[in-house]
Amino acid sequence: MSSHTRAPSRKGVPLKKEPGSEIKTLWTEYKEEDSQDARDKLILHYSPLVKYVAGRISANLPQNVDTADLISYGIFGLIDAIEKFEPSREIKFETYAIARIKGAIIDELRSLDWVPRSVRHRARQLEKAYIDLENQHKRVPTDEEVAAYMEISVQDLQDLLTQISSTSIVALEELWSVGGDKDDKVSLIDTIEDTSSQDPSLMFEFAEIKEVLAGAIDRLPEREKMIIALYYYEGLTLREIGEVLGVTESRVSQLHTKAILRLKTKLRTARPTLPAT
Repeated sequence: MSSHTRAPSRKGVPLKKEPGSEIKTLWTEYKEEDSQDARDKLILHYSPLVKYVAGRISANLPQNVDTADLISYGIFGLIDAIEKFEPSREIKFETYAIARIKGAIIDELRSLDWVPRSVRHRARQLEKAYIDLENQHKRVPTDEEVAAYMEISVQDLQDLLTQISSTSIVALEELWSVGGDKDDKVSLIDTIEDTSSQDPSLMFEFAEIKEVLAGAIDRLPEREKMIIALYYYEGLTLREIGEVLGVTESRVSQLHTKAILRLKTKLRTARPTLPAT
């Protein structure tokens, strides 16, 4: 399991190479002297994080969702992160900012209600099917069993997985969030191996959910487990994963959605207050 729980790759986030001491100076000037010039320079320095997050999310959304719009939503998340970040806390700013950027994008997507209610309803039905069948059989259900439970064909099940693939991205990002309130949440997926995170209010919750998550990932079918590892920990796109596995991008999207639904059922059992799809 250790190979699946290392920190996500950040190779795709090309931050500007200002010296570390210069960045520390900017933080000091902004936080202690309220320098707006320092604030603007910090926004510019960390702006590649917004493009990184927006690109990752947009890859799994319908084509009518403009990446430029996601970036504009994410910029507000970055600004919010810079304004609220406390350098004295032992959490890397990049980790904190990525969680806030994701949150800003997801909040805006949800407010736009771009996912049809019928799709959300079917997603909840599918999630219930996975829960009931796994409880019944004490194992991961097959596609045939899920289709029979829902009284649809296997092909209809595959079509449904494709329909709800975009909602699974948004729902997953919400599930990774841990912390006390909205302003203090940090993404579990970005901190699962972040040893610099020593906030006592988060560590207990990290440990508890990490154990549930690790067990849930271990129980996934091998191909789904590999997709989770490559997408969330290695930073590959669904298209790149398809090339690795020798399948189409749409098939990877279906398998990814199935994996997320399975993980959601496990995490929701451990945390009943998690948001619905």
